[in-house]
Amino acid sequence: MTVARAAAVLIAFLGLGAAACGGSGESTSTLSGADTEPLTSTSDADFSALMKGLAVGRHTGYDRVTFTFENVVPGYVVSYVEPPIKEDGSGNTVNVAGSDYVQVRMQPASGFDLNQGEGVSVYKGPKRISGADAGTAVVKDVVRTGDFEAVLTWTIGLAGKVGYTVQTLESPPRLVIDFDNS
Repeated sequence: MTVARAAAVLIAFLGLGAAACGGSGESTSTLSGADTEPLTSTSDADFSALMKGLAVGRHTGYDRVTFTFENVVPGYVVSYVEPPIKEDGSGNTVNVAGSDYVQVRMQPASGFDLNQGEGVSVYKGPKRISGADAGTAVVKDVVRTGDFEAVLTWTIGLAGKVGYTVQTLESPPRLVIDFDNS
């Protein structure tokens, strides 16, 4: 192989490597507005939002975690937290798969309606959803880490620190968190 041909092969190889890695250092994120900073919203409700559903899934460019409510979207704080992850109320350590963790604290909110007789469980789903079971790329685990005194907390274990977006939707009321998986 001539020196010129070897140089051409090397340049082509390096070009393919740069394309696979996103090129010249520019972000290849397809999730517009994604950031790693905490996001907060308050609720005007004088009653607890009742969580009735949780969905975790993979989409092109992002993994999505959706909390569905029976009546209203609660206030929330979504932010990265450092381990160990502690359970609200008891303070017990909770194992959450992943290397980085985003905590979703919602209030006033609960998965349990105390206004009906002796109380009724509104959220009947699992307390843990594995990212492998959901087919997600960056979300490794979604774990309920608290439902105590009108504060509902879920911790999301991630494969690494990535940007995320938060939005609320209506009909039904939902809190949606998308994690960049590009």
